[in-house]
Amino acid sequence: MLLFFQVLLTMFIAEMGDKTQLLMIAMTSRYKLRDIIIGSGLAVLALNALAVGAGAFISQFIPQWLIKLAAGIAFFYFAWSILQQEEEEEEEGCGKGGGSPILSVFGTFFLAELGDKTQLTAITFAANEGLEKAVIVWLACSVGLFAADLVGMLIGHLLKNRMPEGFLDKLAFVIFAIFGFTTLEEGIELLLGPGLIDWAIAGGFFALFAALCFRTFRRRRKLEQ
Repeated sequence: MLLFFQVLLTMFIAEMGDKTQLLMIAMTSRYKLRDIIIGSGLAVLALNALAVGAGAFISQFIPQWLIKLAAGIAFFYFAWSILQQEEEEEEEGCGKGGGSPILSVFGTFFLAELGDKTQLTAITFAANEGLEKAVIVWLACSVGLFAADLVGMLIGHLLKNRMPEGFLDKLAFVIFAIFGFTTLEEGIELLLGPGLIDWAIAGGFFALFAALCFRTFRRRRKLEQ
């Protein structure tokens, strides 16, 4: 029991202030709280199962730079999709985009957390405690991680009910765009090494992203006129 609470508290502290908490706040502008809880909960269980069961071997099969690049591009897509969703609402008069909200939350959370420090923490605990305590470590890691991100969900939910209409959409766009650039830059740096070239390439991707968003924004303005 002591091990359970030790691991739980460590994971909770490790996750506090992490980017995934900010993503939880951002996602409350797009999805229902129920969908966020289910999607992120499933992602937490899957991620910690990977970390405890086979996380120590992930780096041998999936390069860290590839994970970062995929996550960075995904963050750019999620930022752009906020503008796209608003445009579709104006064209069709509906408030929801296509696809499954739970799968969208699952994918966002999974990519954001894969290879993060909390996964490394789970791998460390699993290696130290051995196979016989793997289930305890998995449960404790999952509860600690989910509890910390639940704080982010609740903050986002409270802000959603108290902020002006559209504020959280703008906040979500900014958060996703920043994470897209920084995560992409980290992936390029891991691939090519530190230097100005990784910033230049990441800046090029950001410029393409900005151009796409500007084009979408202009279409939205025409619909409003």
